[in-house]
Amino acid sequence: MNIEQIYTGCLAQGAYYIESNGEIAIIDPLRETEHYLARAKHDAAEIKFIFETHFHADFVSGHITLAAKSGATIVYGPTAKTGYKSHIAEDGEVFQLGDITITALHTPGHTMESTTYLLKDKDGKDHAIFSGDTLFLGDVGRPDLAQKVATMTQEELAGILFDSLRTKIMPLADDVTVYPAHGAGSACGKNMMKETVDTLGNQKRTNYALRADMTREEFIQEVTDGLAPPPAYFPMNVAMNKEGYDHLHDIITKGSNALSPAEFEAAANETDAIIIDTRHENDFVKGFIPQSIFIGIDGGFAPWVGALIKDVKQPILLVADEGKIEEVITRLGRVGFDNTIGYLKGGFDAWKADNKEVDTLRSIPATDFATEITANKLPVFDMRKKGEWDSSHLTDATHVCLSGINEHLAEFPKDENFYVHCAGGYRSVIASSILKMRGYHNLTDVAGGYDAIQTTHLPKT
Repeated sequence: MNIEQIYTGCLAQGAYYIESNGEIAIIDPLRETEHYLARAKHDAAEIKFIFETHFHADFVSGHITLAAKSGATIVYGPTAKTGYKSHIAEDGEVFQLGDITITALHTPGHTMESTTYLLKDKDGKDHAIFSGDTLFLGDVGRPDLAQKVATMTQEELAGILFDSLRTKIMPLADDVTVYPAHGAGSACGKNMMKETVDTLGNQKRTNYALRADMTREEFIQEVTDGLAPPPAYFPMNVAMNKEGYDHLHDIITKGSNALSPAEFEAAANETDAIIIDTRHENDFVKGFIPQSIFIGIDGGFAPWVGALIKDVKQPILLVADEGKIEEVITRLGRVGFDNTIGYLKGGFDAWKADNKEVDTLRSIPATDFATEITANKLPVFDMRKKGEWDSSHLTDATHVCLSGINEHLAEFPKDENFYVHCAGGYRSVIASSILKMRGYHNLTDVAGGYDAIQTTHLPKT
């Protein structure tokens, strides 16, 4: 038996490759499927099952494409309804995989079809659970994502999750390994550990949601407390995972449409496409196409696209470094943004060489910022997450989380200069590009963000 966790950092997502005696199961695969197929060929094994723990909201799974290419059976838990051929497991149904078995444990609460898969070794001993978004390391899945579908309140779903954990998962032995669907950084939970594998025993000791003496009412209160609004693209990803989608290869082919500067400019003017510049933030601030927004491929690219652009059907034009186009389109496809209509051939250098209009962003180091802000008490906006802000911030700053910038534009002044910073410089350039696109041109980005600001004399909490 071989178990491999395939972890994708930008999505904080874990997929799983399980092989036993020439048969393979894939759990929660990514949309690009070539890795699984190549690995199966290398192992001279057959992909027999594709297990889905639930209808994912934060990414588009590769189950449909992988099933088409491998002939494997897609398996969902009880109550799931799909727009394609799949096997809906019964609670407790056992699937034979080589010398081992995988049992479907219906664990509703995060969503109503949520299912945990229990792997038993060749001797019939409980070995591991693949818990999806039911149980994370340090947390559990948020119960507010399936409210509309389930016609239940988040409190009712939290209560169902409490029952699932205590009747299906907590009775298992402490030495059972927990393989969750997500880790720290995912929007599917709020308190996840940075580790991606643990024992159930350690989770019983350390995970607040598995506290032995916790009442149902306490669980509901703690699990629902402090939930940030889910990203707007989540329901659209659920629909794609439930009803079906185009194969990623076709999306890449359509999006890899090389446009000259003149063609690119015409496409931007004739459509409602958003221009996304995916270069490094240090390159972007020196010059960019007017009205474009920065979301760098080297950061949390796909989740930020989803959080800020929201509509997966939005037409997109790309500016990227040479050789990066396929990667960018692939990562957009992971979160369902399939409507890339082209990219700038030759990149930003070609735009400049054609003498097209160029915009820039004023960005200064933290030392210069400290000098300027001491001499002139101008507004400062901190774009980090609430937890980062609560931990420490400049005493006179205003907090606006980047994910909510479009809803808080009125807080930024139009008639005076102001500064924008985040933790390290990536998110503040995203924010600055959005503000410039919205008509705010009197802003300055603080390079290096709060990490650099902390080394200055400026007063902090």
